[in-house]
Amino acid sequence: MYVDGFVVPVPKKKVQDYRRMAQKAGRIWREHGALEFRECAADDVKKGKVTSFPQAVKLKSGETVFFSWIVYKSRQHRDAVNKKVMKDKRMAPMMDMSRMPFDGRRMFWGGFKVMVDL
Repeated sequence: MYVDGFVVPVPKKKVQDYRRMAQKAGRIWREHGALEFRECAADDVKKGKVTSFPQAVKLKSGETVFFSWIVYKSRQHRDAVNKKVMKDKRMAPMMDMSRMPFDGRRMFWGGFKVMVDL
């Protein structure tokens, strides 16, 4: 298994907009072969002394953090799925930085090999 993970700061007043966008994106990823698509809103996330989710995204007043992931069979599978997703015309409006319900410059992501799967 392989996982893409994302951390995103979302203004609380735009959480429903973000949720709608994520639902559309999730359907597209699943259609193109992703095994799972999850979007999770912070519930018990505090600013740390050295680092934390809020510090990582430079969380501002009135924002919350989303932690999200997409599961694939392998990195090769992830690359193939993402290639299809990025070519999907339905994604274009969601990729427009001026229309995103969050500050995409403070979002971060990465791909991870699954080391433990119980």
